[in-house]
Amino acid sequence: MQPPFRADQVGSLLRPERLKQAREQFLGPQTPTSAIGPHHHLGLRQVEDECIREVVAMQERIGLKAVTDGEFRRRSWWLELILGWEGFEADRTGSAKLKWRDASGVTQGFSDLNVVGPIRWRPSSVVRAFSFLKQNTKALPKVTMPAPNCVHYYTGGKLGYYKQDRDAFWADLVAAYRQELKALVDAGARYIQLDDTSIAFICDPAHREYVRSWGEDPMQLLETYAQKINETVAELPAEVTITLHQCRGNREGNWAAEGGYDPVADVLFNRINVNGYFLEYDTARAGGFEPLRFLPKGKRVVLGLVSTKSARVETADELTQRVAQAAKVAPLEQLALSPQCGFASSIKGNPLGYAEQEAKLARIVEVADKVWRE
Repeated sequence: MQPPFRADQVGSLLRPERLKQAREQFLGPQTPTSAIGPHHHLGLRQVEDECIREVVAMQERIGLKAVTDGEFRRRSWWLELILGWEGFEADRTGSAKLKWRDASGVTQGFSDLNVVGPIRWRPSSVVRAFSFLKQNTKALPKVTMPAPNCVHYYTGGKLGYYKQDRDAFWADLVAAYRQELKALVDAGARYIQLDDTSIAFICDPAHREYVRSWGEDPMQLLETYAQKINETVAELPAEVTITLHQCRGNREGNWAAEGGYDPVADVLFNRINVNGYFLEYDTARAGGFEPLRFLPKGKRVVLGLVSTKSARVETADELTQRVAQAAKVAPLEQLALSPQCGFASSIKGNPLGYAEQEAKLARIVEVADKVWRE
């Protein structure tokens, strides 16, 4: 069976305490690896290597067919790649208009992404990290990276250096992505996931108003995003599986948007040339399964029914029932199961422990084996 698999995962995993301490010791609290040169410190690299071998063994032990390095060499799920290229700077003070929320309300602001010069690809820490993963697993190594449209969204509509030439921004960004993807494929990557919040954000009326504040029509922006993703992946070899992950934000248990997939579903499923989708579906914030009716034949949706924002381990019965509900809308053979997002999109991680993380992943394998019996 080709990926995405019936039991799959999004990517990031909780960092061990000794890894967090090593980053503090060698890099300081805020520095992404890419900003100082990937794996520049031998002491940090040794700790990363040890922790990655251990987390790969955990994933293999519980029966996952695709494993990641937990994004252990990254501070952030997306800035590690982008700040390794030319043309970007990030303000981490939380000054951006986008805000993180929990049940109590706003908790903090997003990092503010600025385009300060021409975007140019440079060899990235992501490729080097993947090469180590590939050498240290018997399963299929999976690599994750932020989607190009997500990078655009996080600029908040202000293209800085490219403010007079939007087309040049997209041309240079897509060119950098194509070089990154080629480097990954040349390193042996055959399962690549684009992580994105921007399309899921457009599901939220408040975010659609935010996009209008840039002078953009949100639904036209959605069409542009579909086109740019397609341009980015157009040259991938047929043997490479490319998937697109959608969530409404995931940072230390917080989120940034809500609303079902209804406004974006047709474009998401039928206008974007990927093999499958990882969709957040763990709370009512993501809406119902009705948008799955747009899923065409030949594509798979991985239902993100297991929450990474909570320590409670979902029961097999409740997951089985929810898969059955989704199967009333889309064929069961086109569905799979995963967490709704990663467990540690940033280095601090979400509010649960290593035991709960492993139990949730094991529960996914258990339920998938029961439901699909493949």
